[in-house]
Amino acid sequence: MWNDRIETVKQNRLLHQAGGGIQKQERQHASGKLTVWERIDLLLDPDSFVEINSCMETDRGASNIGENRIYPGDGVITGWGSIDGRKVCIAAEDFTVIGGTLGVTHAKKIAKLQTLAYEMKTPVIFLNDSGGARIEEGINALSGYGEIFQNHVKASGIIPQICAILGPCSGGACYSPALCDFIFCVKDISKMFITGPAVVEAVLGSRPTLEELGGAQMHSTTSGVVHALYNDEATCLKGIRTLLSYLPSNCGQLPPCSPLPANGLYQKTRLPLQELVPDNVRKAYDMHLVIENLTDDVPFFEIQKHFAPNALVGFAYLDGKVIGIIANQPFQGGGSLDCDASDKIARFIRFCDCFHISLLTLVDVPAFLPGRDQEQKGIIRHGAKILYAYSEATVPKVTLIIRKAYGGAYIAMNSKTMGADLVYAWPIAEIAVMGAEGAVEILYKKKLAADPNRDETFRQLKQEYEDRFLNPETAERRGFVDEVILPEETRDKLVNAFRFLDTKKKFETGYTGKKHGNIPL
Repeated sequence: MWNDRIETVKQNRLLHQAGGGIQKQERQHASGKLTVWERIDLLLDPDSFVEINSCMETDRGASNIGENRIYPGDGVITGWGSIDGRKVCIAAEDFTVIGGTLGVTHAKKIAKLQTLAYEMKTPVIFLNDSGGARIEEGINALSGYGEIFQNHVKASGIIPQICAILGPCSGGACYSPALCDFIFCVKDISKMFITGPAVVEAVLGSRPTLEELGGAQMHSTTSGVVHALYNDEATCLKGIRTLLSYLPSNCGQLPPCSPLPANGLYQKTRLPLQELVPDNVRKAYDMHLVIENLTDDVPFFEIQKHFAPNALVGFAYLDGKVIGIIANQPFQGGGSLDCDASDKIARFIRFCDCFHISLLTLVDVPAFLPGRDQEQKGIIRHGAKILYAYSEATVPKVTLIIRKAYGGAYIAMNSKTMGADLVYAWPIAEIAVMGAEGAVEILYKKKLAADPNRDETFRQLKQEYEDRFLNPETAERRGFVDEVILPEETRDKLVNAFRFLDTKKKFETGYTGKKHGNIPL
């Protein structure tokens, strides 16, 4: 009896690990994709994966389609493991088994895994590679999505939820990744769309390509659905491991720390900041260089790098502690705020607030982008998301005004009246309703039109405006800036600021509730 039962268990395990068989695994490789077990091995620490519910599969009597077939794992592998020694839960779809399609059992396995991750307060990672809902299971399959979606929302703001699209993801299945905190994709492999090309052609009369409709590149640059884009699966999975090194396991923990060098000195060679930032507001520069020269040796992990590039958001280490950075990017549109940048910034702020990640805002912003196009897209509605997110956030918030800070965009970028704990400004900072040239044109329009020496008068009026309104000392005297600092002092000032604010509104030991969820804005 024992020998028979043991042999049966061994055979079942071999069958399960073989997935859809050698031929289908070879087809997976031929299409440029890894198998589900290869993905798990690359993502997790060696020998750390523990599978659960491996023998769960669809009731073969529920349908007359494929009644006599066995579906190993029902197209999804679930379990837990570790990344850099920290526990994580994982659900990885297996395209070699009925196309990774979602049926009742498939959905139940994912939902059970979500519940486990929620109860254990561990990050959960989804590796999506699926043909969508299993047609033969009809509405029963579709209903499985509902439970998965509910679990996503329940866990939002409690544990980090990360998804990698490593194949097709269509129809209702798209909304599971959309409810996660971060979506990772791979060029030429990842495809996400609600409606496929054939249906689009039937309804609209034109047939887009898969890349146009839901390719990784499109979602990374145009739709903003994707948060990180990679050239291959191995690098993508490594990226997930890297992201987790900046995040706590749940909202009841503080973010991880990076050990400071024993001698207190970093290896990074820092350039003088004043050499990176021109004092002429018309000249662009790369804000990435400023971030690189302010932060620790650990690289800046940028989120949505290719979407709304006029704004930068991402994670960095400062003084050995994780911070979230929000910055304008003068290289793109002068660093102005538009609808997409507003959504990008607001959601990042809210994620950081969920998980106790302090915020540093680097300001060089001329305005909310003007024009009919932006107004019709709802710049008022989108811009208000930044205001709401900053006002709602209770984590330490420090602002550095680097150069220009004009109008409503100045207010939105974590100004003192929006709740910034500390606001610093460089000596070249210009804080005003608008730039000098535009202001003079409006304030003295009639006077200039009648002046025979218009150019000279304009120059004088412009200088008067700059001296009176654009000097950061004016904002400092009125308390809108806490201190005007020199570029070479900046890193030390920021380190001391965050050290002082470190105990701001700390949660109680054992805290397991959440401030708020991380709604997809």
